[in-house]
Amino acid sequence: MGIAERKIRQREEFRSSILEAAWLQVLTDGWQSLSIRKIADAIEYSIPVIYNHFENKEAILLEFTKEGFQKLADALVEVKNKHTKPSEQLEAMAHAYWDFAFEHKEYYQLMFGLGIPACEMVNQIAEMKHMTGIMITTIQEAIALGGNTEINYFLKYHTYLSILHGLVSIEMIQKVGKPDPEKKLILQDAISGFIKSFTNN
Repeated sequence: MGIAERKIRQREEFRSSILEAAWLQVLTDGWQSLSIRKIADAIEYSIPVIYNHFENKEAILLEFTKEGFQKLADALVEVKNKHTKPSEQLEAMAHAYWDFAFEHKEYYQLMFGLGIPACEMVNQIAEMKHMTGIMITTIQEAIALGGNTEINYFLKYHTYLSILHGLVSIEMIQKVGKPDPEKKLILQDAISGFIKSFTNN
């Protein structure tokens, strides 16, 4: 390994150690407690060294946001691939979304901390765009099979995401920890009605 390659590797390793220390802070004290100073103390480096790798705290948060949306996208793709009918895919994806939110609560709270991301933000973050694309294409496929070409797929996408995010948010606010399994019945009822509104299922 040459000097240049070694420097790149060391830089990547140090960057990873910054993110690891930041994540431990989040797990311990929540997103609000995260600070560059605490990260520097945790890895025993000066604050300017942290700034050599990340411009500010927001840059670190963005890194975790991207990671979270990629994880969610992977979860959606995994369950989608287990079904062939778009209506079944939408239902399975809704449950996967719910499970992700409560199994990765720290990610979810950062990803959707200020509500559903605006279109401008979606277009700026590739991982977020990928996740929304999975939902949108599945809805488009369901509409196509239903035969009603006048349905606005983008409106249906926002309705779908609003149902999911709304139910998850209500449950997160009301209760600490994992939700009662029976709460998923509400999700199932809402998604079933949504799917029936524009498909033949």
